[in-house]
Amino acid sequence: MRKGVTAAAASLSAVALAAAMAPAASAATNEPPPGRITIEVLTVNGSGCPAGTAAVTPASDDSAFTVTYSDYLAQAGGNSKPTDFRKNCQLALGIHIPQGFTYAIASADYRGFASLANGASGLERANYYYQGMQQTTPISHSIKGKYSDTWQFTDRTPWAELVWKPCGEDRILNVNTELRVDKGTSAPGDTSFMSFDSTDGNVKTVYHFEWKKCPGRR
Repeated sequence: MRKGVTAAAASLSAVALAAAMAPAASAATNEPPPGRITIEVLTVNGSGCPAGTAAVTPASDDSAFTVTYSDYLAQAGGNSKPTDFRKNCQLALGIHIPQGFTYAIASADYRGFASLANGASGLERANYYYQGMQQTTPISHSIKGKYSDTWQFTDRTPWAELVWKPCGEDRILNVNTELRVDKGTSAPGDTSFMSFDSTDGNVKTVYHFEWKKCPGRR
């Protein structure tokens, strides 16, 4: 058994998005803005997150938000259905912040559990985008069987390539995730799975904010 797989991905290739973004923010700050920050789940779509199985919770210090899934599992082999090998979820989030500030997603921590037979493999893929803007490049991580343990991947974006919500505009944040399992050369009777869930139901995905003051804000 191998212990949790950890990876740090490179950038989300958002330079083109930054150039197209209206109007640019300035005056970087590591501190969340003063005032109330709320996160509202507007829509949930996808085979990996049936109604009522995904919840979003903001951090108490407004530095991040956490998505918890309770029925997000892809599997292949054994008695699995042909469509079970791929599961996905798109969350549309309304993130309301004080005027004069904007935010970007600086990093995301993805966690789950996988049980992969010898010869099978699993893949986790994720990206995000603001309403009306081009999607960021999906980042993928894979695990090869034989494997039976928790997994964790971290995607980080360099400061120069962060994608900022346009200042003064309300934009929905869309978060896309996907899991795939390939039975590969595993025995026909072997069932392999990969999930954003675990036996204790306490597996979460955490998205970390970076903050900026907008032009004219002191």
